[in-house]
Amino acid sequence: MYGSAGAVRDVMTRTVVALGQDAGFKEIARTMKQWKVTALPVLEGEGRVVGVVSEADLLAKEEFRGSDPRGTDELGQLAGRDKAGAVTARELMSAPAVCVHEDATVAEAARIMARMRVKRLPVIDGEGRLRGIVSRCDLLDVFLRDDEDIAADVRRDVLDLLFPEEPSLTVEVRDGLVTLRGRVPDPALATIATRLARTVAGVVDVRSDLAATAPAP
Repeated sequence: MYGSAGAVRDVMTRTVVALGQDAGFKEIARTMKQWKVTALPVLEGEGRVVGVVSEADLLAKEEFRGSDPRGTDELGQLAGRDKAGAVTARELMSAPAVCVHEDATVAEAARIMARMRVKRLPVIDGEGRLRGIVSRCDLLDVFLRDDEDIAADVRRDVLDLLFPEEPSLTVEVRDGLVTLRGRVPDPALATIATRLARTVAGVVDVRSDLAATAPAP
């Protein structure tokens, strides 16, 4: 299912609640509460993601309650005041939306979340159409894979690929920790094997006991 690196499409949630750009403030708030989500993708046309509305976007209205939403102040909080005066998804949303492609790896999705400081990402296809949603929790699911499945992937995608003539090499996985053992013809390939094994979905860490075969006298 996962293979090396693990694709976002394998862990994303496919049932997604989304909004049109004309959705009103109260409709957005009700939808968030009903579905227990903190952010919603905003769509146009044939399901293309154009933005995201979050709880923070809605809370600007409360933050600036009693002030002129069209004004500014000495702190230059113009963006927040704009959100305070917004009444539709089009006005409230953050755009362009921070998304991830369905073919991206789980690691790539995690890096985007960390860099952009978001908890979930709309998942899109090549045309920008919504295909799902992936959250931090979804990304952690990959570490629940069975050790046997991880070992099979490491054997197929790493050892058999790099060392097709060395069937005696072994891979052991315990709680996601991979140990590679055996003798290999080239020490440089042992280093590559360790790096590749770390890209297999569900791997927590890799220990290499691969040793180079002594050259013939």
